[in-house]
Amino acid sequence: MAPGPSAGGPWPGAGRRPRVAPRGIGWGPVAGRGRRSWGSGSLPLARAQESAEGRAEAPGWAAPRRAGGRGALPGAARPGSCAVRPSVCPQALPESAESRVAAGPNVNECLTIPEACKGEMKCINHYGGYLCLPRSAAVINDLHGEGPPPPVPPAQHPNSCPPGYEPDEQESCVDVDECAQALHDCRPSQDCHNLPGTYQCTCPDGYRKIGPECVDIDECRYRYCQHRCVNLPGSFRCQCEPGFQLGPNNRSCVDVNECDMGAPCEQRCFNSYGTFLCRCHQGYELHRDGFSCSDIDECSYSSYLCQYRCVNEPGRFSCHCPQGYQLLATRLCQDIDECESGAHQCSEAQTCVNFHGGYRCVDTNRCLEPYVQVSDNRCLCPASNPLCREQPSSIVHRYMSITSERSVPADVFQIQATSVYPGAYNAFQIRAGNSQGDFYIRQINNVSAMLVLARPVTGPREYVLDLEMVTMNSLMSYRASSVLRLTIFVGAYTF
Repeated sequence: MAPGPSAGGPWPGAGRRPRVAPRGIGWGPVAGRGRRSWGSGSLPLARAQESAEGRAEAPGWAAPRRAGGRGALPGAARPGSCAVRPSVCPQALPESAESRVAAGPNVNECLTIPEACKGEMKCINHYGGYLCLPRSAAVINDLHGEGPPPPVPPAQHPNSCPPGYEPDEQESCVDVDECAQALHDCRPSQDCHNLPGTYQCTCPDGYRKIGPECVDIDECRYRYCQHRCVNLPGSFRCQCEPGFQLGPNNRSCVDVNECDMGAPCEQRCFNSYGTFLCRCHQGYELHRDGFSCSDIDECSYSSYLCQYRCVNEPGRFSCHCPQGYQLLATRLCQDIDECESGAHQCSEAQTCVNFHGGYRCVDTNRCLEPYVQVSDNRCLCPASNPLCREQPSSIVHRYMSITSERSVPADVFQIQATSVYPGAYNAFQIRAGNSQGDFYIRQINNVSAMLVLARPVTGPREYVLDLEMVTMNSLMSYRASSVLRLTIFVGAYTF
């Protein structure tokens, strides 16, 4: 059964449930026993009146009575009161000191219970419980109930602080940090910034407000990055293509000199915009991997690089010549004239004869009986000697050298008569040494003829040809002959 009115008189509107009020309506702290001072523009949350025994009763509250009191047992509660339905209690209702002692100290569940309210709800503590309400809501009592409102007892210590401030121990007005005390209605996606006397809900950097929420800004849509952009919650990050790195502004991309950063080029590295190129020294070629270099075997590409022999070397090639030859420039081979350079081993009684790839030491006196030497290379058969009647009157020694595989026909040696007699006729022929018919004589005129190579010959080889000139005079019945003994050395090579 419900307790009756106290000695102070009836309580109109007692037992009514609180209702949700619009933002901006609040209340001030209790200034003294059974009294409350209200800030400017705020409405009282609940009306209270002290009873004759010094206790305060309020609508919706179960005020404790003394044992044996009228109409109720100690600790009894009316229906709809805070003891029965704590979720409908306001945040802070006035109470007497005696009721505080009987019920014990209040516990602020909003501070002691982790995440007392979930989602978009805020926690409002009150004596004996707490409320979970939307952040944009505030709780007030119904001021439009039946009957006139009870008189508000005068405040013993009026709060002269403006809204958003509260007195400290020295009765000075200090700002209320709504952000720290969770008295704000900012959404979880928003940041609360305390201001003097109030607070402000803003979106973090990188977010913008769309409706009641803060939504991430996609900075990549604005092309802040030169190459690639990666959007992040509340931010973004620029990335560069391979071969580039972020510049000092973290947005533009600058070329990376891979050659200075240890590019894997084996020999030469050339930096280019966004990449690099590997190159090789002369005589090398780039491998398929694009980094390493392989030696080029120049000798395998052509057989005409060197006249004799090509030798491949790392990064290059060299030409070699056979013995008796020397390198001319870088690729050709030239015969070494040992006789001219003095590199021969001929004695003083011998004559050095040079030919392709070597030399020959021949005796200075090459005349055989019945011939006698009349000069270094000429032998004469005296007419007084009977043995000379069937022999050429003179033999002249000559030497020459030709290369192998010479194209034919080829003129190799010209014969010239040294004496011309009136009415005489000269005929030229190969007297000896041409058993295989490798040469023939082509007479040019009465006093000269040409020795012709008829077919290719391969050396090393040596020919000794007796080229005879027969002189005839029919009027005088005169016939004489002389021989040019030509020694032909055929070299072993075509050069």
